[in-house]
Amino acid sequence: MKNYDDRKIIVLAIFLVIAVIFLVRLFYLQVIDESYKLSAQNQAVRIVTQYPVRGLVYDRKGQLMVYNEAAYDLMVVPREVTEIDTFDFCSLVGISIEDFRQRFEKARSYSRYKASVFEKQIPAYAYAKIAEKLFKFPGFYTQQRTLRKYPRSVAAHLLGYIAEVDPSDIDRDQYYRSGDYIGKAGLEKEYEKELRGVRGSKRILVDVHNVVKGNFQDGQYDTLAVPGTNLISTIDLDLQEYGELLMQNKRGSIVAIEPKTGEILAMLSAPTYDPNLLVGRDRNVNYRELAANDSLNPLFNRALYARYRPGSIFKLVQSLTALHLGIITPGTHFACTRSIINCHGSHTNDDLPNAIIHSCNPYFWNVYKRMIQQGKSTNMFKDAALGLKEWRDVVLRFGFGEKLETDFPNLVSGSIPGNKLYNKWYGEGRWAFSTIYSNSIGEGELGVVPLEMANLSAIIANRGYYYTPHFIKQIGDSAMRPEFTVKHETEIDTSYFGVVIQAMEKVIGMDGGTARRARIEGITVCGKTGTVQNPGDRPDHSVFIAFAPKDDPKIAIAVYVEYSDFGGTWAAPISSLMIEKYLTGEIKDKEKEQRILDAKFLTIY
Repeated sequence: MKNYDDRKIIVLAIFLVIAVIFLVRLFYLQVIDESYKLSAQNQAVRIVTQYPVRGLVYDRKGQLMVYNEAAYDLMVVPREVTEIDTFDFCSLVGISIEDFRQRFEKARSYSRYKASVFEKQIPAYAYAKIAEKLFKFPGFYTQQRTLRKYPRSVAAHLLGYIAEVDPSDIDRDQYYRSGDYIGKAGLEKEYEKELRGVRGSKRILVDVHNVVKGNFQDGQYDTLAVPGTNLISTIDLDLQEYGELLMQNKRGSIVAIEPKTGEILAMLSAPTYDPNLLVGRDRNVNYRELAANDSLNPLFNRALYARYRPGSIFKLVQSLTALHLGIITPGTHFACTRSIINCHGSHTNDDLPNAIIHSCNPYFWNVYKRMIQQGKSTNMFKDAALGLKEWRDVVLRFGFGEKLETDFPNLVSGSIPGNKLYNKWYGEGRWAFSTIYSNSIGEGELGVVPLEMANLSAIIANRGYYYTPHFIKQIGDSAMRPEFTVKHETEIDTSYFGVVIQAMEKVIGMDGGTARRARIEGITVCGKTGTVQNPGDRPDHSVFIAFAPKDDPKIAIAVYVEYSDFGGTWAAPISSLMIEKYLTGEIKDKEKEQRILDAKFLTIY
């Protein structure tokens, strides 16, 4: 009997201990633990996301390129929406009754208890009117955001734009939530993590009338938003703006680089658009209108994404490659027979410098033939394969054929054809120089993007090296990315560059040169024209690269003007105007400037 009494005492003790544990836990939850209070009062506590201020972007001289302007999202918690005057609400917000019904149903299907965006990006001037009457509509409140603003309305392709995240963005980075915004193009995308900052949150008390009563628990549960990092770009905003002015009513691009550093001074694509169009509540409508204009394609960045044949500009690369390989000397002459490939001008038997000055096609046909058919094999086809490989290996050192790993998203590369391509097209051992000779004058299978051509100009200006072109020189208080301080050598003797540079000076300065329109009073400019052929009766593309001053280069530039004909006629004077603007800050030859401003090349082919 005693054993049973002991067991009874033990069981009672166990129940007593459990009861004490529950009482202690209940006391902790209700009296001590603040998080329980937060949960219990959740119906009167609103959690408001504190969106960080996005980082600003400045040009190289400290001029503001992108800033932020206050905007507001109108939020809704469907469960808290009681009887409201729908007509009055719609009049206040500026939407239709049908819009209200569709949006409310969408919010309710997302969650009856969680807040979601009802109206996005209300500008500050409209917010003031809404805020003073919002107390009449329980379940609705506003949340501050910022909109990007562009004070000079230029550099749209360079800066890019932000847009609301989609599911794929959220899958890639768990930082983002539905309704967040992310850089979708340009520098906004490339430097998204630096620019976006870190969001915070704020808990506020509201009464049954939707009136804010103060911070919950004196803000001890709030977290501050961390602003995004500011960027200092390499761009000269004044030069960028001037370039866009010159390229109005034209299709093409301009890329200008500081040779000694690889810093991009200007990068523009034409036609362009006002970046302010892709901001705020009208963004989607404006985007559709810009995208629908597919004949001119203003959203397409020609400077970085368009592939062209380089035309006669590539004769500079052919010259340096042939000199490096020992195929020719500066004094090597070839007759301008014009029997296989046509030419222009009155020259007949040029050496290398004069062939560059006159842009002699037969000369470079012979130079390329010597590089491809070097006589290293008695089999003509094997000999061509050996020669093409050796030629291509040197050309790749100029930054062609592979992506220039700059700080810009989705960059494309040009193409330098090799054995793999021609073996695929014609079959191994079934092609030779006679199959591919169009490459000799920058046509054929060669492809470049304008950035690569501007980089070529920088390489020649530097007499054989380059730093990877880039757009940002400072990230907050930190320097640019370290990879942009790496020097890339072509390994071609500097004396060969001297030969080419002397000829490039005469291309502009000599009366028989092809780029006389690129002359600038008091500044020695070195350049090379190109005319890229188009099929049928379509005008050719006008192309020009240059650098200046000759002995202490501060700017290297490439200009493409589509469907405008000869390179010396349009691209060359545009280049000279850009150079003069950058080096002196003013334009003396107003007649030249006006001629470019008046020119229009927007015919659809």
